[in-house]
Amino acid sequence: MDNPRLFLWIGLALLAWMNIIQWDRDYGVQSAATTATSASSATSPVVAPAAPGAASSSLPELPSATVPAAAAPAAATPAPVSSAATAPSVRVVTDVLDMDISLQGGDLLRADLLQYPQDKQPGSPAVRLLSTDDTRFSVVRSGLRAADGRAEPTHLAHYTAPASEFRLAPGAQELRVPLTWTDGQGVTVMKTYVFKPGQYAIDVQYEVKNASGVDWQAASYVQFARHVYSQKRSMFDVESYAFRGPAVYDGKKYQKLSVDDEDDAAFRQAAAGGWMAEMQHHFVSAAVPPKAETYDYSLQREGDHSVVSYRGPLKSVPAGASAAFSEKLFIGPKLQDQLKLTGPKLELTVDYGKLTILANPLFHLLQWVHKYVQNWGVTIIIVTVLLKLLFYKLTEKSGRSMAKMRAIAPRIKAIQERYKDDREQLAKQTMELYKREKINPVAGCLPILIQIPVFLAFYWALLESVEMRQAPFFGWIQDLSSKDPYFILPILMGFGMFAQFKLNPAPPDPMQAKMFAFMPVIMTVMMAWFPAGLVLYWLTNTLLSIAQQWQINRVVLAEAKKSGSTA
Repeated sequence: MDNPRLFLWIGLALLAWMNIIQWDRDYGVQSAATTATSASSATSPVVAPAAPGAASSSLPELPSATVPAAAAPAAATPAPVSSAATAPSVRVVTDVLDMDISLQGGDLLRADLLQYPQDKQPGSPAVRLLSTDDTRFSVVRSGLRAADGRAEPTHLAHYTAPASEFRLAPGAQELRVPLTWTDGQGVTVMKTYVFKPGQYAIDVQYEVKNASGVDWQAASYVQFARHVYSQKRSMFDVESYAFRGPAVYDGKKYQKLSVDDEDDAAFRQAAAGGWMAEMQHHFVSAAVPPKAETYDYSLQREGDHSVVSYRGPLKSVPAGASAAFSEKLFIGPKLQDQLKLTGPKLELTVDYGKLTILANPLFHLLQWVHKYVQNWGVTIIIVTVLLKLLFYKLTEKSGRSMAKMRAIAPRIKAIQERYKDDREQLAKQTMELYKREKINPVAGCLPILIQIPVFLAFYWALLESVEMRQAPFFGWIQDLSSKDPYFILPILMGFGMFAQFKLNPAPPDPMQAKMFAFMPVIMTVMMAWFPAGLVLYWLTNTLLSIAQQWQINRVVLAEAKKSGSTA
């Protein structure tokens, strides 16, 4: 098999791969998710007291977003049936986050990522990761669920705050936002959000003081409620292939979920050392419970919203005593260094798909080089050169085989003319010539087959790594994670592929030769919609391959002339 034919198969394989994914996303068999909403009200059944650390499965279901909290405290205004979006809220501003926290339940209703504009235009607003807008609804609910039917600080309860706005002071090590709830009968809960400079991880701390005459038992929980998107995939929009939806890690296995899948819609699992997340392209909302405790995870649907939740073990707060509950949230970009510090394997939310085993080390190599050059485009070029050096010996063998085939091309043509009416003799004489000249006609396959997964790993590393989002190169390339706005790099890549085609032996069939000559045009059109960084990698790799093959051709031709094998 000669080299041009391999390029044709690469192009066809890539086109088939992208179309299969799109067809599966758009037309694959899907079962409608259940739409029943579990709700809890003041008539929730009373549950027998449980020992500290008991499983939370004996608790009533978590309350719906539209049902009043049970037994609202006498000293507080009853919880309205409306959403937390209509309740008063406090604003929190750090150096990286601008958030609204509702006084109904302490829900996180809005989160703007101050260091991540929506686009490269001057004055572009910040990316809004949490919002109560209908079309992009996404909120974080949390609270404590009581086991004895008493009043409880769920996400429907009302809190008070000492101020309407909190700002991280310059030089401060942290910002604490305390919210207070009481049942009016001796139980007081202080729910505190703790923010740190430069960090997207948020600590959620509950301090429970039980001044009543009986034990008080509760379990902490977190919910991510989000609008269910009907996302269409398109090969002309590479971002549309990024996963958008909930995911769960059980301490061993990472699993993406969909409310439109029958099995996922009924997802229930108990796990320790895990976390849950709501993912989208480049950004994530995640919740990480204490590692040593077992939490119950679930996915359900509330109308147009998916709700992924976890709930912890039931803990008892004796009368006259205090207790603490805690969670850790992450609301921000998929910065792998911060994700690793927030939760075990939380960096898996940087979803490289099935090529994680290649894309992850490739990204870390890119990140290491970037520390020294401070330009992601230059980084891609340097890493491409390093990869070329890594596979140099392998590609050299392939290149020598191609060069020898080019050198004996006149003799091959003579055999074809001599045995044009005898295909059996044609194949026999051709193979004997290959044996005499020690040429392996399929030697070019292995290097190309190795480059395909590396190419796809580069694709996912550039697509998913937020570090490269809106990263400039030079001149007109101001965002390596999106397509070249003027298609200059794809056109240069097409010319490079044509030059590479000319360096390799031409197919014997004239029709095949025309098809292979047209292959650079096909690849140019296809690559025009890929991230500019990926095209830069392919262009660099093509130019290096041309230089290598040109030098090998010269050496092999000189050897052939010296030995007289071209005679």
